Amino acid sequence: MPPKKKGNEKPLVGAALVKEVNRRIRLARSLWDAHRNAACRGEREKAIALYETLTEAEKEKVPQELRVWLRYRSEKYFGEGRTKPGEN
Repeated sequence: MPPKKKGNEKPLVGAALVKEVNRRIRLARSLWDAHRNAACRGEREKAIALYETLTEAEKEKVPQELRVWLRYRSEKYFGEGRTKPGEN
């Protein structure tokens, strides 16, 4: 059984937040490469939520390759406008 999370953890800020965003994007990419799309979708959504809390200066600290994957390439597959198979 995994350890329980502490309820009193402080929210991440600064370099720790940037590091966590990078980690989550890399994890989502590795899940994508392993064809684990449902897990990738969840991890990607968490990464986007954290990424949107970054300031402009902090966003620049995220490697461009990760930003591109998060924002553009993966939207092709996970974008808001996509319909589910069988829906038309």
